[in-house]
Amino acid sequence: MADPRFFTRRGPFPLGELAKRSRASLVEPGTAERRIVDIAPLDLAEPEDIGFLDNRRYLDDFVHSAAGACVIHPEHRAQAPAGMALLVSETPYLAFARIARAFYPTAPPEPGIAASAQIDAGAALGEGCRVDAGAVIGARCEIGPRTHVAANVTVAPGCVVGADCTIGPNASLSHALIGDRVVIYPGARIGQAGFGFATGADGHVRIPQVGRVVIEDDVEVGANTTIDRGSARDTVIGAGSMIDNLVQIGHNVVLGRGCVLSGQVGISGSTRLDDFVACGGQVGLAGHLHVGAGARLAARAGVIHDIPPGTTWGGHRRYRSASGCDKRPCWHGWRRKGDDGRWPKRRPPMPA
Repeated sequence: MADPRFFTRRGPFPLGELAKRSRASLVEPGTAERRIVDIAPLDLAEPEDIGFLDNRRYLDDFVHSAAGACVIHPEHRAQAPAGMALLVSETPYLAFARIARAFYPTAPPEPGIAASAQIDAGAALGEGCRVDAGAVIGARCEIGPRTHVAANVTVAPGCVVGADCTIGPNASLSHALIGDRVVIYPGARIGQAGFGFATGADGHVRIPQVGRVVIEDDVEVGANTTIDRGSARDTVIGAGSMIDNLVQIGHNVVLGRGCVLSGQVGISGSTRLDDFVACGGQVGLAGHLHVGAGARLAARAGVIHDIPPGTTWGGHRRYRSASGCDKRPCWHGWRRKGDDGRWPKRRPPMPA
């Protein structure tokens, strides 16, 4: 279903091979040789396409789909339309992701350096790199093999970028060490000075930000996201983390492995997220906090205290703000999801 002007498709593949690649089980072994040409949404799929069902909202699309094959959870086997081949998995979305990557793998860039690119004589580029028009790579930079530096990117002196990375158009890097297979989307800003100053009677005194940004392997950084360098220690993005567009990460923040930050999340300085923390859209975290491994924060949650590992929270804290009023916190809207998977009833509104 993808537009061939923009995407190159591999295949076709026999269904048995897709089952192996996806680590799913083929319900009917006799369908192993069925030829699958492409991936497609269930409501648009044709007999040579494969789709997936991971959300009950689309159960009706599944029941009426013309797809030749579908990846599903075992609980939906009985609802499949006649003639549809089934791959079953406890994690159908993950299995489908592996299938999609078989049809649309990430291709290495075509090597070459545009005539208008400016590369310092002291910079080192690995074999197979591509540097597009208007890119600037400063002194002492190291760019790993097969990395693509897109148009108008700025890589400031001393930065290190690993192998098989993509730095999207108009992104800027400074004071940064980037691992392998990192994708930085257009317009991202990485390594600028953090928001650090001391205030006195004469005004604000800027504090030199002498840390770095360290981005580990297999991270994605969304478009127009900003990651500030540390003040005296490093800002660290753990391996495999996924950061959406328009995210703000302050100085000295540390993300563990596999964290997920949705659009417009803001993390204030020196806050630490342990491995596999997930933040919904517009979550805001105050500074100097600790969020435990596997915690989940629902969209628009406002967080001003530490979060235990493995818990789910949503809502926000409010304070009485009228002049002279008690400023003790009022837990209006700030809720922890129960062990039974249910949200508790909201507390009553704060009195006027």
